[in-house]
Amino acid sequence: MGDFNQSVILEAIRRSGDGLSRIELVDATGLSAQTVTNITRRLLDDGLIEEAGRTINGPGKPRTTLRLVPRSRLSVGVHLDPAMTTVVLLDLSGTVIARSTHRTPANDPMQVIGSMAASIEELITRSGVERASIAGVGVAAPGPLDAERGTVIDPPKLHQWHRVPLRAALADAVGLPVALEKDTTAAAFAEIWTGDDPPDVSLLFVYLGTGIGTALVLDGDVIRGRSRNVGEVGHVVVDPEGPVCGCGRRGCVEVVCTPQAIVEQAERAGVLVDDRVGSDAESVDERLSQLCARARQGEAAALSVLERAAEHLSVLISTLTNMLDVDRVVLGGPFWGRLSEVYLRELPALLDRQSATRAVRGLPVAGSVVGADVGAVGAGCVILADVLSPRASSLLLEGGSS
Repeated sequence: MGDFNQSVILEAIRRSGDGLSRIELVDATGLSAQTVTNITRRLLDDGLIEEAGRTINGPGKPRTTLRLVPRSRLSVGVHLDPAMTTVVLLDLSGTVIARSTHRTPANDPMQVIGSMAASIEELITRSGVERASIAGVGVAAPGPLDAERGTVIDPPKLHQWHRVPLRAALADAVGLPVALEKDTTAAAFAEIWTGDDPPDVSLLFVYLGTGIGTALVLDGDVIRGRSRNVGEVGHVVVDPEGPVCGCGRRGCVEVVCTPQAIVEQAERAGVLVDDRVGSDAESVDERLSQLCARARQGEAAALSVLERAAEHLSVLISTLTNMLDVDRVVLGGPFWGRLSEVYLRELPALLDRQSATRAVRGLPVAGSVVGADVGAVGAGCVILADVLSPRASSLLLEGGSS
């Protein structure tokens, strides 16, 4: 209970931005004045918070403002994507101190993990931070995952990744505790950690990476699911007349809404010349960039392909939002920046037409506040949540001392 109360106080101070006095903390948390005094004294001794001047608010003694010391605890966030690996170093407020990115090696998993470890070490050295202040490393990876064992199990776009012990291997390589999280779930953590939503926010996060996934926040909690694999929507049918999927059905998200599917649709329509050698992630990334650039320049055929993709995605989103009744929809991920202009123009009206509750309320649609690094930032926020948030579920950590 003491640890929980400490987390409650830290979370209140973090969310306040400018800090809170002890009296304000009593009001904000519902804890007794003595409990707040005892815990804040300990947090001051540990260097997690600091006194930041005095304010006069009505009669009585001036009040001392307490605020977070952002660099008192740090975390590393890693996003493993089939195309690109991103590494960020975060402070306790979720601010990115340093970042690096590199192409994910198209080789065996152990080589990928070695490259990941080297990037982490380079980032720590380059930033000049104290290693002892790093609480751990969060890794966002495509699912499915075995969270209990910390393994990655046959993700569709990462070949040779059959039950790879990513968490243990990376912990051994860097000597820090490691948490493994689904990329979509990590993205939702980033959104609620760095945004200004109320504590009881409910939202659907739609993750646009090499694959498409979703994450759910209900009453301020990121919902992970029993096996921590919530949000696997690749085989939800959104176009019954669409291409045949590997699962045997037609028009699944996997073959209609993903970047590769959009590129293939553009090639079938003759918008892009079908002269690719393969469907590797780098080639798809380049082709989608070309398609989006031509749409921005006003090319009707290119724009039509993207508008059709938005229509298909709206079927998925409306199915989920009608069932879950969330406050709003957030889209983000590595490909979001290129698709955002068309999707933000098309999706609100499409979702409104398909909404079961449009007579009661609207459904706001927005892009993530974090940007393209949302997966990596979210992975780092998973670690920070274990330090700060009273709502965070216990993490399955493995590795050395922090």
